[in-house]
Amino acid sequence: MPELPEVETVRRGLETAMLGRRFEKVELNRGDLRVPFPAGFARRLAGRRIETVGRRAKYLLVGLDGGATLLMHLGMSGRFTIHPPGGRRPLALGEPDEEAEGSAASATAPSPHDHVTFLLDDGTRIVYTDPRRFGLMDLIESATPADHKLLAGLGPEPLGNDFNAEHLRAALDARATPLKSALLDQHVVAGLGNIYVCEALHRAALSPKRIAATLGRGRNCADRLEALVRAVRSVLDDAIAAGGSTLRNYASAQGQPGAFQHRFDVYDREGEPCPRRGCRGTIRRIVQAGRSTFYCGVCQR
Repeated sequence: MPELPEVETVRRGLETAMLGRRFEKVELNRGDLRVPFPAGFARRLAGRRIETVGRRAKYLLVGLDGGATLLMHLGMSGRFTIHPPGGRRPLALGEPDEEAEGSAASATAPSPHDHVTFLLDDGTRIVYTDPRRFGLMDLIESATPADHKLLAGLGPEPLGNDFNAEHLRAALDARATPLKSALLDQHVVAGLGNIYVCEALHRAALSPKRIAATLGRGRNCADRLEALVRAVRSVLDDAIAAGGSTLRNYASAQGQPGAFQHRFDVYDREGEPCPRRGCRGTIRRIVQAGRSTFYCGVCQR
């Protein structure tokens, strides 16, 4: 499933094509994705001007005139393909299912998994493709999208000012779960996923097995909290700069695969030497809450 850097990369690609345009027409090829489309979804979007293209956690938020917001989630296999006017080369944004054809170019051909088509007033056509149909779309007709059931209660954005050492101390104080599991809780911090939590914990030299509440207690607790905040920010910044990570067929805003997977320190590196200078440990893999965790048992404490 795409994580925050991949969703942010998709957002930037959509913003380039959509910002300031109007929906000329919206075509639906089925009545639902993960959940049914709202009543009158296509009709209610037609004619509306796109004023912002934002992101909250792993959700895409397209702000429309009149105060409405189009909320979208890619699920596990969602992908947008932008077909510019004039026959220019289409751009594929997202990560198709591993059974789909293996290049961004081939993914632009018509598919039985093309479920939504957005036609813009400049002739651009944006097609949403989702083989597994775990994505979703909703239309929020209020000026306060943060109150939507999918957004209410989310923790702070990890790249925003509200994500800091004091927030972490308070959010983790009563948690007896492993640190990695706590960081995957979207109420603690919004948008983090399995890959980038593994990478951030390695950069911060913190064990994924450590009890979360202990991070803000005892000697050097302030240093540990600050190190984790810095590590989360740096991993996400580096991943966004690299266009995200490609584990299957994810494509960036330019139709190119992400490159951050070539810079993983621990994720999917089981059995390899720890890359931390001076550490003689080996990357291990364990399963936590049904997900693979990769870490160094020597330098991560």
